[in-house]
Amino acid sequence: MDPQSLKELNAAKRARKAVILLTEIETGRDRLVLESDTVSGELGEAIAKAFGDGKSRMLEIDGSEYFLNVHIPAPRIVVIGAVHISQALAQIAKTAGYDLEVIDPRTAFATPERFQGVSLHADWPETVLKAHPLDAFTALVAVTHDPKIDDFPIKAALESNCFYVGALGSRKTHAKRLERLAASGVASAELDRICAPIGLDIGASSPQEIAIAIMAEIIGAFRKRSLKMGDSSEVVAS
Repeated sequence: MDPQSLKELNAAKRARKAVILLTEIETGRDRLVLESDTVSGELGEAIAKAFGDGKSRMLEIDGSEYFLNVHIPAPRIVVIGAVHISQALAQIAKTAGYDLEVIDPRTAFATPERFQGVSLHADWPETVLKAHPLDAFTALVAVTHDPKIDDFPIKAALESNCFYVGALGSRKTHAKRLERLAASGVASAELDRICAPIGLDIGASSPQEIAIAIMAEIIGAFRKRSLKMGDSSEVVAS
């Protein structure tokens, strides 16, 4: 591997960015492709598929062989609210291979006894997220029903381009939430990204069923996530 490519690859991994090391087998030349890059033609289709499923692969295009070494940051779930749904979601997320942490300033709820083996922060989201910032490979789940606790992390998740932002509450509750967030400067297009009522519509009623519906929605959002916004470069097969 070219030393510069290795340096850039390690930097991308530290920044929790999805990246593919693309190597042309015949020449040994390699280059990095970020998920936000635009790649043309058949090669671009193969790269998009690799980013989607996270699997490295060999491929042949127009007589040239390439190896796609895929590096996708591990998705994580940040739950705002140490409630019964959070307890159930922690177990389901572990089974699905997702890291999960819970944030709740209410110390009566955020106890190690209720969340054994779970990364737990008994503090305000404003404080915790400064040390543990959200990113594009984070799902934000807000379930406290308390605007003083939920609103800040929801706004932060939208600003951080989290791949999933979900919030518990009725349509009436969510309408009031949207009014508050809009008043704080959140654009309408960003507000549309909030999944509320939270979770797939499977008729869930118990905390366990709601947790399953949320986890299913998160997995779907991760696998179907759109390319990251921002400046993108055109990458053309050589």
